[in-house]
Amino acid sequence: MTIGDEDSDAALVSRTLTGDQRAFAALVGRYKRYLYTIVVRLVGDPDDALDLVQEAFVSAHTALRRYDPDRPLRTWLARIALNKARDWRRKERVRAALRALLPIGEGQNVADDSALPDRQLADRSELTSIERKIAGMPARLREVLLLRTMEELTQAQVAELLGISEKAVETRLYRARRYLHDAG
Repeated sequence: MTIGDEDSDAALVSRTLTGDQRAFAALVGRYKRYLYTIVVRLVGDPDDALDLVQEAFVSAHTALRRYDPDRPLRTWLARIALNKARDWRRKERVRAALRALLPIGEGQNVADDSALPDRQLADRSELTSIERKIAGMPARLREVLLLRTMEELTQAQVAELLGISEKAVETRLYRARRYLHDAG
């Protein structure tokens, strides 16, 4: 049996559950770019984002029997990836605190986290400032802002992905924009 783009997510999930790993590979191919785009914006590092997306697919494969085929697979996978990114950010805060405790002499050998020099942008300083403001805002506001504005998900899609009401999405989006305005 061949696997094509016309196969539904539910059909591919069903085939994966019967042991057809090509079906799961088709799902990975279908959603890897989407998940990567979300995760890289949340964690800020392309390599870490790639690792997190791979972890998300491993977790999804393990939990595939719990997937409800009446719900969009894209949302289910995005929620898994979002949780991986949240966990990574929590651990990153701990790592940052530990790096701050290094003796001063050792701190000089820590790599600079600034933007890569090959990034060609018209107004780099403004972009860097905005990125810092977004990175500094509370995670619940940052997630809504990035999913709604950068990923261009609808309010309903963001609500479903985050497991909150559409009104909560609207409120958090307003607060995120206000945060950026006030921080500026």
